[in-house]
Amino acid sequence: MKGFFVTGTDTDIGKTALSALLLAELRRRGINTAPMKPAQTGCKLEGFRPEALGLENQEAQSPKPKVQSLSVPDLDYSLSMASMTVSEESYSNMSPYTFEPACSPHLAAELAGTEIDLAEIVIAARTLAAEYEFIVAEGAGGIMVPLNRRESMLDLMQALKCPILLAARPGLGTINHTLLSIRALRADGLDIAGIVFVASTPDEPGFIEDDNFNTVEQFGKVPVLGIIPYCAQLSAPTPSYNDLPIPVVSEVEKIVNQLGV
Repeated sequence: MKGFFVTGTDTDIGKTALSALLLAELRRRGINTAPMKPAQTGCKLEGFRPEALGLENQEAQSPKPKVQSLSVPDLDYSLSMASMTVSEESYSNMSPYTFEPACSPHLAAELAGTEIDLAEIVIAARTLAAEYEFIVAEGAGGIMVPLNRRESMLDLMQALKCPILLAARPGLGTINHTLLSIRALRADGLDIAGIVFVASTPDEPGFIEDDNFNTVEQFGKVPVLGIIPYCAQLSAPTPSYNDLPIPVVSEVEKIVNQLGV
């Protein structure tokens, strides 16, 4: 399976924005790419509305009730960014585990009376890989987040066997969080393709941020591929890549060029 697994140094770190931007740029280049959010918590219960979710209005071969009744905000965000429409079956494989409570996936699953099975996620990913040329999978929270009482996000990364892209915040504190994340990924023998810093505030980068980028690259011995600048449009629930400012798109293009896809 060809693709990347996007993880982060923490929750709310910019993983979803980075995943969606990569998806949109890869598809713009003619690479048939699919998003994947293996486990999503904080979903909202709602009726099945194909026009709202960006799905093709067709009958699924094996629909899953949970996909029809729960929104998958991170997946919907990526589909919107790339102006994608997908079948209900593909949507289900893109988000095999969805839960209402906004908590760790392992706890959300327990509250729902079930357990996340990594084998089921791998099956869903392989099914997508038979339909799409490339997969951009996004983790939940940080790299040590449990998926069940035995396995964590690291185990899922091992199972999917994709190079890792690490999203990080640019400001104070990022050196420690990013270097610890790199160490944990390396300890598990995972291939780290690079780090992308994602700005969440309109503040211009200063001497601290500039030094953070250089220091993380120096001590982590992992390439810093780029810095996604702050962009208000990225905070919208249904963004469009075509509407983003040129500096953001240019940075994404530079990142994808370095990845050599």
